Amino acid sequence: MPCFKTDSWQNEIFSMQTHLRKTNSVYICLAKEKHLRTIFYNNTTMSEVAPLISDLAFILIVAGLVTVIFKWLKQPVILGYIVAGILAGPSVPFLPTVSDPANIKTWADIGVIFLLFAMGLDFSFKKLMNVGLTAFTAGITVVCGMTFLGYTAGNAMGFSHMSSIFLGGMLSMSSTAIVFKAFSDMGLLQQRFTGIVLGILVVEELLAVVMMVLLSTLAVSEHFEGNEMFQSVLKLAAFLIFWSVLGIYLIPTLLRKIRQFINNETLLIMSIGLCLGMVMIATQAGFSAALGAFVMGSLLAETIASEKIVQVVQPVKDLFGAIFFVSVGMMVDPVIIWQYAIPILILTLLVLLGQVFFGSFGVLLSGQSLRIAIQSGFSLAQVGEFAFIIASLGVSLKVTDSYLYPVIVAVSVITTFLTPYMIRFSTPVYSFIDAHLPQFLKDSINRYTSGTMMVKHQSTWHKLLKSMLLSIMLYVVLCSFTITLFFTYIHPLIKTHLSGIEGNLLSFVLLSLLIAPFLWAIIMNKNNSTEFHELWEDNLFNRGALVSMILVKIILCIIIVMGVIIHLFNVASGVGLVLSLVLIGIIYFSKWIRKRSLTMEKQFMVNFEGSEEKNVSATSPAAPAFRNSSPFKNLHKAEFTIAPDFKSIGQTIGDTRIRTQFKINILSIKRGDLLLYIPNGNEHLYPYDKITVVGTDEQLAQFQTFLEQKNDQNTASNILIKNIDMEEITLEKDSSLIGKSIRQAGIQGCIIVGIERANGSLINPEPDTIFQEKDILWIVGDRKM
Repeated sequence: MPCFKTDSWQNEIFSMQTHLRKTNSVYICLAKEKHLRTIFYNNTTMSEVAPLISDLAFILIVAGLVTVIFKWLKQPVILGYIVAGILAGPSVPFLPTVSDPANIKTWADIGVIFLLFAMGLDFSFKKLMNVGLTAFTAGITVVCGMTFLGYTAGNAMGFSHMSSIFLGGMLSMSSTAIVFKAFSDMGLLQQRFTGIVLGILVVEELLAVVMMVLLSTLAVSEHFEGNEMFQSVLKLAAFLIFWSVLGIYLIPTLLRKIRQFINNETLLIMSIGLCLGMVMIATQAGFSAALGAFVMGSLLAETIASEKIVQVVQPVKDLFGAIFFVSVGMMVDPVIIWQYAIPILILTLLVLLGQVFFGSFGVLLSGQSLRIAIQSGFSLAQVGEFAFIIASLGVSLKVTDSYLYPVIVAVSVITTFLTPYMIRFSTPVYSFIDAHLPQFLKDSINRYTSGTMMVKHQSTWHKLLKSMLLSIMLYVVLCSFTITLFFTYIHPLIKTHLSGIEGNLLSFVLLSLLIAPFLWAIIMNKNNSTEFHELWEDNLFNRGALVSMILVKIILCIIIVMGVIIHLFNVASGVGLVLSLVLIGIIYFSKWIRKRSLTMEKQFMVNFEGSEEKNVSATSPAAPAFRNSSPFKNLHKAEFTIAPDFKSIGQTIGDTRIRTQFKINILSIKRGDLLLYIPNGNEHLYPYDKITVVGTDEQLAQFQTFLEQKNDQNTASNILIKNIDMEEITLEKDSSLIGKSIRQAGIQGCIIVGIERANGSLINPEPDTIFQEKDILWIVGDRKM
């Protein structure tokens, strides 16, 4: 069947229409025209779909085969994807390749979106609040130090100015996926330093998102403009604050209300829809699609369905993530890697030494011990997946040198491969340093870490000012974004239907109702706090300062309202001031606005604080020390999951003697949706229970070994499981069970699920139930038992 190009197809249709007018052969020509249109449609559709499907099938097959080999070699799957991309790419001529690389670029862009979405789901603002000073201090130290180091190294090796800037950003980001996988494979997730490292990676994720926006701005302007950069940072901060607050207020509330109607399929569709919706909002606001995906992921992480969302989205993220990393490999030319072998070696050494130094220094600076600092620094010594995203950004903006992409991929592959060895190497390095460090330096470090770990006293003024400034900034941003969105979308719509003063008046009323709760909160927030009352009762000087603060907040609200009035009605400043004062007075004394503002704030806090149902664990970045002062500085929390083949399944906490044997305390047990705080010794242990405990690294390691002890009869029970059945047994008067409780009977291999008696039936009877004559026992278990 011939394939018609657009021009020839249109010419053929035109000639048929001419022939139609001459011959009046209506039906014949119409049939021919329809036939030609069908041929054109089928051919063009197949020409668009076929390469897309064949290319996708090809790269997934190659990726699947290579990753199986990497799994067998016990290497990270990400490395397998990159190698698969190199083999499937155009740079390896003796192997097949894709027919249209542009299609793979489209899939890769979608992959970036879902990668950032998944990172946002694991991020959550609650985790950011919990990572503590250590993670913030170390994360900022590492990013700033490595960015400067990478920029300097790029200039020294002759890279272009913009490539050096992007290189610094790439080298500053470690890999959350690689580090977590290494910790899991090496059984280190319960160690104290791993919680600190994962906290640092959370901070780095946030800084990476900010860095992407700054690099985009810098790349577009092609030179550093302090004012423009400052405006970009403010715009980014306002965007994050507005949509984060709005999302935390709306999304968890919505999911709670429709929870009973949601299954896995619906949750998946809604999650992806919200993700792509925020991507559209971010791109419309001038930011990257990746930023929108990350923001929506972090918002959904605050909902009650966060764990379920992670589960249902995981296959989608794995699919498109794999395509992204394969596309990374396809852009690598082995010839260029060989050509730039020396820069790759230099950058690899720079990452290993720089991350170790800045990571260790940052953790030590935050007040942690030298051992924890060195272990943390060595764990961060790799280039992560964010480096590929930043590299892709440079390529798409066409501001980086062509060789930079394969160079950074090669550095990432090498450092990722060395990650487990670097983590193992940290302990002997610490032992060597501890043995050769002068005593006066040891004493200085110990004094510093002990001093910084002590709880610092905050003055009442400092607490009040900090909380008040934060709330004012938050509500001002909400007001500003609400006003901006209103004048961008709603006001023009009103003007199309109602012009003149009537339209402006309606807009003013609607906008005033929208921002009134925020303005009331700006004026009144923290005025009734404990710190405010304490300072008010202290002395007259404090009262003058507190009144001045309230006046400043009122003036700020007047300025906001005056701007709206002048914009809508073009009145003089004096008139605007009077009208603003009147409106602020109405807002201040309105009970409805007060109630609405307090309700919104309460709902926001419920969504923000109530979503974190999981306990803090060592697998989470939010795993700080149990007490930040000696002698408790070595205690920290960790979470363990009871395996179904654990030998003490069904026993009570008291029976296992966990506290006396391992010197640890159980803080909570999470069993499905049930959360038990400070369980007593009579609480039983069941499969898949998540227990949060507190102890030292050594105690937790011993406890983990205890939990890994399996039931010796597990294999036999699996073999005989087909013989499990239900039996009905009647207790005659000579039965030895009569007068004994179920617990005293010591029945093994069977479970009593019910007892029939003359006066009624018992379903799932309690262990203290006493057997009686003529009881009919319904028993489930092995027929032989």
